[in-house]
Amino acid sequence: MLRKSKEARTLKENLLLASSTAFVSGITNVVGMIAFLAFTSNITGHVANLAKHVVEQNWNEIVVFVIWLLMFFAGAFISNFIIKSLEHKSRYRAHSIPIIIEILLLLFVAIYGHNFYQETQTEREVVIGVIIFSMGLQNSLVSIISGGLIKSTHLTGLFTDLGGDVSEWLHPKVSKTETIKNKIYVRLTVLSFYFLGGIMGGYFFNLYNFAIFYFIPLILLTILYYDLSPVALHRISRIFWAGKSRSV
Repeated sequence: MLRKSKEARTLKENLLLASSTAFVSGITNVVGMIAFLAFTSNITGHVANLAKHVVEQNWNEIVVFVIWLLMFFAGAFISNFIIKSLEHKSRYRAHSIPIIIEILLLLFVAIYGHNFYQETQTEREVVIGVIIFSMGLQNSLVSIISGGLIKSTHLTGLFTDLGGDVSEWLHPKVSKTETIKNKIYVRLTVLSFYFLGGIMGGYFFNLYNFAIFYFIPLILLTILYYDLSPVALHRISRIFWAGKSRSV
């Protein structure tokens, strides 16, 4: 899922990346709404709230919402910066480091929320900021890898793109190409798994509270393992056959 980018990617790789990252986004956004009454996978609502607080001159809230917006921006900036800095050495390494950072951040949320969270306003604002930063990392990463095809943390742009793709597919003067069909598959996959993640996140947060954040890194680890496993198996196979040849 992480070794190829843009046009070199197969439909299967895009569907796997879209489903796993959209599922993570759906979980975090619904959990954020239940736990903090705030969106955590996108910033559209935060911009609207920021405008509202500017009109009402709620200066403390203005500072908080500006910081949250900057956290998403910083996550996207750092993800892109890491990729551009390392992709000439190893595309897998460049694409995996933002995922690893996201895993560590969500593990922090899990540990802190499950063991130390006292529901103070400051804690709430910090934890939301950490999650928003991790979603900025993720959204930038999958967008870069897929050439802008996949955006896993928000659905406004997805519905816009999906509407355009379906229109092209149904229009009598436009050829029904494999590219358009694959785009529709990918966008429907993002929508489906985002919704499924939201349902699962809401259900299991009510049962396990912040412990659900221990589960999210496992999903992200499967993204890393998907590309590692063939390499690991190849190396093990080489060691095995080299040992057998020496014994003979």
